[in-house]
Amino acid sequence: MSEQIFNKIHDLLSNNEAKFKVLNHESATTSEEVAKLRGTKMSQGAKALVCSIKGVDEERFRQIFKDENVLNDYLLSDEKPAMKAGKIYILAILPANMQANLDSLTQKFDGKRASLASPDEVLALTDCVFGSVPPFSFHKNLHIVVDERLLQRNDEIAFNAGLLDRSIILNTKDYTKIVRPTLINFAE
Repeated sequence: MSEQIFNKIHDLLSNNEAKFKVLNHESATTSEEVAKLRGTKMSQGAKALVCSIKGVDEERFRQIFKDENVLNDYLLSDEKPAMKAGKIYILAILPANMQANLDSLTQKFDGKRASLASPDEVLALTDCVFGSVPPFSFHKNLHIVVDERLLQRNDEIAFNAGLLDRSIILNTKDYTKIVRPTLINFAE
């Protein structure tokens, strides 16, 4: 669990004068449980899944992202895992009441196969354990895509902030302004 990531998010939001509040709560194992603890709707929950996509044309991938949504001023010091030829890492953000369609992500990036990253890859890319990954990337090889319905349907989003017992509720417009995510529909 990462106090470091919480501090990075808090500094980033404060430095950008974002409207947000921090909630301390019990650890929860499901999106449903944490929504109850936060007092928010499931659809407000920004579920963050680290995915790998194999068979991707790296040049096309770089044209899509151009490093725009990696927060360069807040990068983690460890840059492992590095991108492997034909394999990219995506931080897929979607409403907590929906499921990711990995085939949609594969198609969007003209890849061969998408899968959830291993626990070791998640830890290396986010400095977080499963369930505590926030909708921010502090790793140069982890790029953000957001299912646009999360942002269209909510004035605020809620997410675990690097820790299983700490959440942030953030103004959606401020999130979009800070992260500048690539928006696609990939959830069902």
